[in-house]
Amino acid sequence: MTAIGAFISGCSGPVLSTAERDFFARSNPWGLILFKRNCETPDQLKALTTAFRDAVGRRNAPVFIDQEGGRVQRLGPPSNAWRRYPAARAYGEAFNVSALSGLRAARNVGRLMAEDLIAAGITANCVPVLDVPQPGAHEIVGNRAYSDRVEAIMALARAHAAGFADGGVLPVIKHIPGHGRARADSHLELPVVDAKRSELEAVDFPPFAAMADAPMAMTAHVVYTAIDKTAPATLSKKVISTVIRKQIGFRGLLMTDDLSMKALSGSYAEKTRRALEAGCDIVLHCNGEMAQMEEVAAAAGVLKGKALARAKAALKMARKPQPFDRKQALRDLDAVLPA
Repeated sequence: MTAIGAFISGCSGPVLSTAERDFFARSNPWGLILFKRNCETPDQLKALTTAFRDAVGRRNAPVFIDQEGGRVQRLGPPSNAWRRYPAARAYGEAFNVSALSGLRAARNVGRLMAEDLIAAGITANCVPVLDVPQPGAHEIVGNRAYSDRVEAIMALARAHAAGFADGGVLPVIKHIPGHGRARADSHLELPVVDAKRSELEAVDFPPFAAMADAPMAMTAHVVYTAIDKTAPATLSKKVISTVIRKQIGFRGLLMTDDLSMKALSGSYAEKTRRALEAGCDIVLHCNGEMAQMEEVAAAAGVLKGKALARAKAALKMARKPQPFDRKQALRDLDAVLPA
């Protein structure tokens, strides 16, 4: 069997270029991640995911997307090919009125969303967001969070993730161990959180501990000075070993957030090596820039050891799509969609 690269890659457009096909065949990334630039129509998207899997030897390579709903929806407006879905906060608002209705909507709408993804060959979704927004934090999380209350986030995230799992889509919890206090957008700069460790343990970490059985998790490009004064979680052996693996108890596959975000400094080779040395299993590179992709692939090397075992275990957690009440799911979607 050909060795599999310890990275997930993006691609530049709605079809694979010859250079991208050759790169995927040579480097054999574990998976592909898609963005709005890659998604035009259902038929086009299915052809793209098929072409990627053909390039990596026709194996069951995972294909990822960030299909949260609201402002983070890769399949959706302005295209009319897919339904519009609400941001996570809509489930929290429904939960505040009726816990039963909010939880049912989170699960049923997740199941509807999974149907869209599986039809296009997408098998993993970077949902749920488990961050707990705090006063004064940057709006980058905002209504992507289910609630400001820890207990509501735990319940709704579990229900939403279950809907995706019932539809055959693996959930990826994010942004471990918590992005809710960040006062900067990690896409643009490195956030530094100076909260006491006791505050982080009381508020930020519990939602991740409640979903520590998830197949995969994505790290936060955030410095927590109470744990590591200089390195963001993605690059911090201390955060990964003492907090994510031990205190939170996460045992699944740990992937980085996008290495092309500006929160991380250094060359792509340096960022890749530092993340893997810190304890991440796989690195994520999203922007589709070929020179950067080549650099990441060379530095990442191949999946092996515990990282390979976790990758295999994550894929084994996928289920066949389960039957569901589509009419009720559509009613629940209508109930939580903003006017």
